[in-house]
Amino acid sequence: MDAQERSSEEAEGAKERGLVYIWKAGSCSVTPERLPGLSGKTVLQAALGIHHGLLLTEGGEVYSFGKLPWRSGPEELCASSPILENTLLGHHVITVAAGSFHNGAVTESGVVYMWGNNSAGQCAVADQPCVPEPQPISISDSETSPLLSVRILQLACGEEHTLALSLSREIWAWGSGCQLGLITTTFPVTKPQKVEHLAGRVVLQIACGAYHSLALVQCLPVQEMKPIPERCNHCSQLLITMTDKEDHVIISDSHCCPLGVALSGKQTENSVFYPSLDTLEGKSVAGSQSEDSQKPLVEDHTLVALESDGASALSSNDGQEDSGISSPGNILFPDKKEVKEYVVGLPDHLLNESLEKNISTEPEQPSQEEQISACIPGPPGTSTSALNSLVASCASAVGVRVAATYEAGALSLKKVMNFYGTPSSETGSQSGGGSPGPEALRDSREEQVRLESMQGKKSSSLVDIREEESEGGSRRLSLPGLLSQVSPRLLRKVGRAKMRTVALTPTYSGEADALLPSLRTEVWSWGKGKEGQLGHGDVLPRLQPLCVKSLDGKEVIHLSAGGHHSLALTAKSQVYSWGSNISGQLGHLSSPTTVPRLAKVCGNGVWSTAAGLDYSLFLADEDDFQPGLYYSGQETTTENTLYENSCTKSPILLVSCSKMGYISNVIAGGDNCLVLVDKNVMGYIASLHELASTERRFYCKLSEIKSQVLRPLLGLDNLGSASTIQLLQEMASRFSKLCYLIGQHGASLSSFLHGVKEARSLAILKHSSLFLDSYTEYCTSVTNFLVMGGFMLLAKPAIGFLSKNQELLQKLSEKNEENVQLVEVLNALFFMPFGRLHSYARTLLKLATCFEVASPEYQKLQDSSSCYESLAVHLSRKRKEAEYTLGFWKTFPGKMTDSLRKPERRLICESSNRGLSLQHAGRFSVNWFILFNDALVHAQFSTHHIFSLSTLWVEALSEEAGNVNGLKITTPEEQLVLVSSSPQEKNKWLRAISQAVDQALRGTSDLILYGAGGNVPRQEPPISRSAKYTFYKDPRFKDAVYDGRWLSGKPHGRGILKWADGRMYSGSFRTGLEDGFGEYRVPNKVLNKDDHYVGYWKEGKMCGHGVYSYATGEVYEGCFQDNMRHGHGLLRSGKLTSSSPSMFIGQWTMDKKSGYGVFDDITRGEKYMGMWQDDLCQGNGVVVTQFGLYYEGAFSTNKMMGTGILLSEDDTVYEGEFSDNWTLNGKGTLTLPNGDYIEGLFSGEWGSGIKITGTYFKPSLYENEKDKPKALLTGHFVRRKLGILAVPPDEKWKAVFEECWNQLGCESPGQGDRWKAWDNIAVALTTNRRHHKDSPEVLSRSHTQTLESLEFIPQHIGAFTLEKYENIKKYLIKACDTPLHPLGKLVETLVAVYRMTYVGVGANRRLLQEAVREIKSYLKRIFQLVRFLFPDLPDEGSTIPFQPTETKGRRSFCSGKSDSRSESPEPGYVVTSFGLLLPVLLPRLYPPLFMLYALDNEREEDTYWECVLRLNKQTDLALLGFLGVQVKFWPETVSILGESRKVSSNTKDACFASAIECLQQISTTFTPADKLKVIQQTFEEISQNVLKSLQEDFLWSMDDLLPIFLYVVLRARIRNLGSEVHLIEDLMDPYLQHGEQGIMFTTLKACYYQIQHEKLT
Repeated sequence: MDAQERSSEEAEGAKERGLVYIWKAGSCSVTPERLPGLSGKTVLQAALGIHHGLLLTEGGEVYSFGKLPWRSGPEELCASSPILENTLLGHHVITVAAGSFHNGAVTESGVVYMWGNNSAGQCAVADQPCVPEPQPISISDSETSPLLSVRILQLACGEEHTLALSLSREIWAWGSGCQLGLITTTFPVTKPQKVEHLAGRVVLQIACGAYHSLALVQCLPVQEMKPIPERCNHCSQLLITMTDKEDHVIISDSHCCPLGVALSGKQTENSVFYPSLDTLEGKSVAGSQSEDSQKPLVEDHTLVALESDGASALSSNDGQEDSGISSPGNILFPDKKEVKEYVVGLPDHLLNESLEKNISTEPEQPSQEEQISACIPGPPGTSTSALNSLVASCASAVGVRVAATYEAGALSLKKVMNFYGTPSSETGSQSGGGSPGPEALRDSREEQVRLESMQGKKSSSLVDIREEESEGGSRRLSLPGLLSQVSPRLLRKVGRAKMRTVALTPTYSGEADALLPSLRTEVWSWGKGKEGQLGHGDVLPRLQPLCVKSLDGKEVIHLSAGGHHSLALTAKSQVYSWGSNISGQLGHLSSPTTVPRLAKVCGNGVWSTAAGLDYSLFLADEDDFQPGLYYSGQETTTENTLYENSCTKSPILLVSCSKMGYISNVIAGGDNCLVLVDKNVMGYIASLHELASTERRFYCKLSEIKSQVLRPLLGLDNLGSASTIQLLQEMASRFSKLCYLIGQHGASLSSFLHGVKEARSLAILKHSSLFLDSYTEYCTSVTNFLVMGGFMLLAKPAIGFLSKNQELLQKLSEKNEENVQLVEVLNALFFMPFGRLHSYARTLLKLATCFEVASPEYQKLQDSSSCYESLAVHLSRKRKEAEYTLGFWKTFPGKMTDSLRKPERRLICESSNRGLSLQHAGRFSVNWFILFNDALVHAQFSTHHIFSLSTLWVEALSEEAGNVNGLKITTPEEQLVLVSSSPQEKNKWLRAISQAVDQALRGTSDLILYGAGGNVPRQEPPISRSAKYTFYKDPRFKDAVYDGRWLSGKPHGRGILKWADGRMYSGSFRTGLEDGFGEYRVPNKVLNKDDHYVGYWKEGKMCGHGVYSYATGEVYEGCFQDNMRHGHGLLRSGKLTSSSPSMFIGQWTMDKKSGYGVFDDITRGEKYMGMWQDDLCQGNGVVVTQFGLYYEGAFSTNKMMGTGILLSEDDTVYEGEFSDNWTLNGKGTLTLPNGDYIEGLFSGEWGSGIKITGTYFKPSLYENEKDKPKALLTGHFVRRKLGILAVPPDEKWKAVFEECWNQLGCESPGQGDRWKAWDNIAVALTTNRRHHKDSPEVLSRSHTQTLESLEFIPQHIGAFTLEKYENIKKYLIKACDTPLHPLGKLVETLVAVYRMTYVGVGANRRLLQEAVREIKSYLKRIFQLVRFLFPDLPDEGSTIPFQPTETKGRRSFCSGKSDSRSESPEPGYVVTSFGLLLPVLLPRLYPPLFMLYALDNEREEDTYWECVLRLNKQTDLALLGFLGVQVKFWPETVSILGESRKVSSNTKDACFASAIECLQQISTTFTPADKLKVIQQTFEEISQNVLKSLQEDFLWSMDDLLPIFLYVVLRARIRNLGSEVHLIEDLMDPYLQHGEQGIMFTTLKACYYQIQHEKLT
């Protein structure tokens, strides 16, 4: 464009885009005129009717021009300049549509406005012949409740109907005629209705002709096998039929429903063609030929018949397209003569055979209508011609499919007959007997679907890939055919082909389909078809949408519908046209015109079409990328003033249109044609057109390579090994994917050019990752193929095929030199697509220059451009690497190649130049190092070793050690020192290895950081990394696979190690050994289960705490050392149901029980508590049984042996010698419950007869005190004696305490550094916390807070005060709350062992003393720990002085004086282990302990309780009197439920209620201190009650107090008061006994005994 022109352009201002030019249709020599009156408006879209038009401008305004008869006013005649539609102002319109005489517009919010002629209801307004102003119409979906209004995306208008496409991709229709596609006969339809037939399908675009409708529908996804209906919804024919052959089954699915056809009366005579079948049937041929020999014959004939050139219908489409045959629906034979010839051409027996079995597969009689519809529409005539037309249309319907798939047994002519013919009523009987009934059919169909899922293949017709390509399975609800049993010959054939058919069904990525226009489309048409404009190969109307089969797989992207013809534009820039061709509007002269044919448009590919009333416009690319407009239709020439009408033979270029600028849209109507033109400002528009045009051409080229080169290559036999074929298939499928993406992009660019043309919405900007990924993926597969020598392998088998097509190849690969090697041609061909990246980058740069440098568009375009450029560079580098590697394999010695050559392996460098050698290698040894991108190979004479790079560490050795130019290579099991010949060589290798290792670790060699200008590789790969490795010689790990973290050649950190024999360790490692927390499994082959350990490890061995579950069912939980059980542990054997369930808890030494332990033998009901040695009971111990026997004494080798005491339930006692379990043997004394005893020699087993030689004593006979025997008769004797022979409490659970001391870092108790201990505590807490962080469900929030507060160490400076004591107490409570703290762990373990000892069989009253002693021992030993951690804590029993402020004169309870003198010599708080630790321990140990107390005091408590129940029957006053309470203390009024009432003679349970309530709380407390507080409070309550009634100061004396307290105790009704009393007595702080609380406690005790011995009168 020269400067002058440009300046005038700029002067025009904003009018560079969307300029409207219009001219009269019907002539080729036209001069388009600018439409006046649109100054400065950019028009985005236009629509034309017969005599009028609509324009949509950028601001969303709508203008009308032309004849507007619906308008009232002067404009109705003819508006030469556009008139603004005021009604639509303010509604932003996004699209407009014009019918012949009516209009529609859609606003941004999806609302439709209609106006214009409404004679047929096409404006969706009832009873109104025309609508003058745009009127909104409501479209609502009745299926949804509440009614939702449907949002509309697109409109299309015909002569008498309107279609709308909703946001959910469904079609809504209104107006009149069968072109609505609705199930109705009442017209006009003024309420928009949904076209149900296409509901659920994704409709991409709609178009309306005068009386027909077209829809572009996305194919169903292939995988989606919906449950398939048995029969057609409309004509109830079976959708799928099967024919049984002797050696295979034919299944067919080409059901074509005739109900789409609207029938008129004339056609009924066609139904007579069935009888003719019977007449034919008579001529069946004698079975002279066997089935097998017939088959090839049939095959050949069919092929000949269908492919002979005699059939003029085979339109030659320059050999590019699948010839018309493959499009079902074509009627191949234009006249009857040919049909006859064709039928004659088929051998007789084929016809007969095909007719023999074809009678009905349906038992029921069809209705009249069905019979009619059964006919294939054809010209009425004799019955034979009906048959012929049947055969012909069958043949055309299946086309090449019959030929190609017959041998694979998927379809046969006979089968086709089965489909198209439903039986007529005359031949209703099931003749032939061979066809299965519907039930059998259903079964066989299920069988077939099952078979299909087994095979996992879409189709078994493996011969014709074109068939696969066109997605046979994607027709609506169709099911691909498939073999059930196949003859061996076929199997062999199929087997050969099977390998390769998979590859080319393009792998559509769902992602791309969602973002870019889909190419997997079908065309559906309906309406009037008199001119063939529906494309179904006939001239019948259709009431419902029907798929135009012949356009399947043609990748249609846009439809246009004219008056009586239709155009379909494909992604390959071709146009299929069909329908009326009176004026030559189809752009070709082939007939018939009832099926789609290619229009012959010159130019470089059409990218936009428009269909007018009787003409078509095509917008095609010219060589200079400026679109050229072609016209096809009526041609009016003016010669000698005579008008001659002629038609264009093929579309003609309208030269005058090219001068206007770059055409973006063409619109055709009735009288006028209109184009929208953009001026090329700053080259922006030109660059866009160039991008689009080159992309479309690029797609055509890729498609051609796919169909002309790739597909034949895949079809070749002997392509080499399976792996090569797999690589080829992968390359082919990635190529297919890329090709599909480019096709989609081409289509999206075409629609982009029709629109606003904003740079930022270009797909290569918005979805750049799609393109980058597809190219990268393809590059990977093609370089892998190259490295494996794929192109060389291909060249051999392909030489025949390729040499035939030499020119084609050279044209495609753009290699023009003479005698180029075939391999190079292939190479160039498959690397050709990468050049496209450069052109993307170039175009984007060009576009960027059209913007200001500071603008965001400029930045975005610039970035994307560099992105594509850097990818192009990266991929060419990958190609170079691949070629370098290929060259290396060619020269490499053969044997090793096979084992080392892998598709994804690339060579980086190798040391054949002697640049690198092994240190201290022998003189004659050969050491060759080859560095690949995933491994370093060390090759010697005949062997080689591969070191994976992910577990390889490299470092340069320092010079001074004499290692000049040395490199140290570390791998998990080797260390190599390599010496290089020169410093340069050393650096080269060091860098190469480091980079390769780094790359291998990142594993993303393909994905460069887009737009980051490449990435600068780090020099140093990390020393610590994650990798997988298989050990090959380490004796312990041989053949084990490790996957996890590494540090300098050793596993370090978390990882998983799996041995070949099934063992597995998962956990932490440290310098190559298991260390830290881990899980370990060892399979037990015999039991077929695993041993399973979870716990801590040290230096490769189990060490520390863990849980080991044995395959036998035993579980050990406790300490380990050196893989052995060592320390404190619990062993559970067997479940309760199994043979010998038992539990042991105690000390272990070197895998054996040793030291103190408790063994619970659940089967025998015995529990042993005592010393062990070498897994045997040895030393002192106690045994209790479930029958109440109690033994205490010596054990030897698991038996009672030596001195012991045996008690039975009834207090019979034996003291003396034992020789075996429960066996008395030797001297002893037997004491009977009544006090009599026998001394002497005993022998025999307890419970069976015992022999006695001895003396019998009856102590009650001696009156004299001095003669009284030593033995005391009460239970107290027993109690005193017990425990002497048991294990001393301080000897118990030593291991548990030792473990705790060890955790604090002390060798033996009290020996060690206190600060180290605190450090250890902190470490334990943090590591445990970290360990639990992985499983947060273990730690509650409060738990976490506890842990955090424990990490602060309590500090003590200065004198020890009560406050500090309280702090320590708080700290201990928190520490014992969490098992992660060493003290908490200790307490938890002690609680566990205590319960284990004293629950179950251990709940024996004889054990009470032991249990109490054990608690005291715990207290003593824990106190020692606490004093170690807090050294300023005073000794047991010393006092902490009160702060002077705290010494308030507290009134003493019993003496009136102020209590200045406390019980102890100086006032203060006494420190005891009881006070400090019982609050922590006792609540946890309370249940088993209290149980023992209850059992021990059972008898006396029963007596006490009986008395309580009896006395409580009395009223308050009676009871007070009975107990001798002084009357002055009796309460006069009591408060009941908040009201004050007088105490009457029958008041019950009301006096001293608050004190009673207070005392009852004794049962809810745990520690003696708390229980004593409760007693003290009770006294204070009593005192307050009495003071209230006495109204004076008063001092208690014991005599006054006891009866009242007795009353309170009785009324409190505490069931186990005896146990409470004994517990307080046993565990009370010793210093309290003589204090105030001690006195109160004594009072309570007195009450308890008093009640027991109360004589009730």
